[in-house]
Amino acid sequence: MVTVLAVLRRLETKIICTEPPMYHGPEHYLKRDTNASRLLAHARLLTKLSRRFTAIAPGGLGRAARVANFKSGVIVIHAENGAVAAKIRQMGRRLCDELSREGVECNQLEVKVQPQRSLREIHPASVKPLSAKAFDSMQATANELPPGPLRHALEILLKSAARRE
Repeated sequence: MVTVLAVLRRLETKIICTEPPMYHGPEHYLKRDTNASRLLAHARLLTKLSRRFTAIAPGGLGRAARVANFKSGVIVIHAENGAVAAKIRQMGRRLCDELSREGVECNQLEVKVQPQRSLREIHPASVKPLSAKAFDSMQATANELPPGPLRHALEILLKSAARRE
């Protein structure tokens, strides 16, 4: 239903339209399709489980592991490394009971090691300059070595090394 109000003034006419906006967010369209609505419901469940897992996991385990999936009572958790995975497996029954208190039936925890690559952890290689004394010392060592793979590697290193003056 559209309501149009027209106000007449001396030199201008204003038309005010009071219709709701035409824009609908992604959720509007996801709710309308049955497959997409199931996907949206599953995503909400995973978000709920993730928050609950982070809250109940002791110490840094909540930050070093994350809920990856849930299917038929099995919660799949991705751990950053083997030590975190082992600790979560040890605590599996207790964590499962705690997660079940939220209303989600948890029969089993399946833990997989899946390191999360973070852009913050990737550091570009940087050239560290050698002092003149260190460069000369390494050059002398390379000259004293007999021909072979070690001498060759040291010579390549010295060719590519930046010198600090």
